[in-house]
Amino acid sequence: MKNTSLSTGDQELSQIKEMLQEQGYIDDGAIAMSIFLAMKLEKPLLVEGPAGVGKTEIAKVMAQALRTELIRLQCYEGLDSTHALYEWNYQHQLLYLKMQESRGRDVKALEETIFSDKFLLKRPVLNAITHLEKVVLLIDEIDRADEEFESFLLEVLSDWQVTIPEIGTIKATSKPQIILTGNRTRELSEALRRRCLYLWIDYPTFEKELAILKAKVPEMDGKLGMQICAFMKELREMKLEKTPGISETIDWARALAGMHLTHLDKQIVEDTLGVVLKDWQDMRHTQDSLSELLERTGVTSRIG
Repeated sequence: MKNTSLSTGDQELSQIKEMLQEQGYIDDGAIAMSIFLAMKLEKPLLVEGPAGVGKTEIAKVMAQALRTELIRLQCYEGLDSTHALYEWNYQHQLLYLKMQESRGRDVKALEETIFSDKFLLKRPVLNAITHLEKVVLLIDEIDRADEEFESFLLEVLSDWQVTIPEIGTIKATSKPQIILTGNRTRELSEALRRRCLYLWIDYPTFEKELAILKAKVPEMDGKLGMQICAFMKELREMKLEKTPGISETIDWARALAGMHLTHLDKQIVEDTLGVVLKDWQDMRHTQDSLSELLERTGVTSRIG
């Protein structure tokens, strides 16, 4: 029995690795294992790392692995429970009260009716825990939300339930698989971290980024791919306001491959730098250092 269990676990882990590969997601082992353990233990998974390294993609892979729906909550400053959990349909409530006004219905009965599921607008969190089937709930960029909202989430992460004052406590119909992502714009509480498994994703190595490009942009010239990855590695060593992630590398590779280029040169880098960098100060700083960057990249013969 023990060997059968291990074999099943190995098969499930292999399936997750295959799904990552199918989506062009190159795994170093830790990512597939984190997804596997989060699913097995039914624990939330907190994924942190720089912007653009593929944190959100993990939720998509997990939804595919479970063959279920992905529900996404995008966090932002000022996010509260009415946007994340639920909201009452006030217009329908008022209309219903006016319709019942002339009928002389009991006030208590009216209150019970208007504060019922019929008039409840389910937002992502409530939608996820009341879903008939297990879903994946992506709470994206949790560090952008306030600490008050983070505290509100603790009930969901630990007890799989939410409390609505007018109704009471609603327990999960089926435990959702929760993925939280963060860019470390602020430190998250220990209480939240304790409730989650943890995964850190950093900028890729040269070899890993090249493998990602080959999977995502198969039409790209091999030499061009190596030069792109070498340039991005050097670029990330600079002090930039917005360091480019893997998504920018992929966009750049697709743009250059679409122009049927086989190598980098100074002019083409200057002309397409806006695909990679999204801040004018970073653009100026990089342009001033471009010759040196390209020399370290190994494109010396193409510098004018």
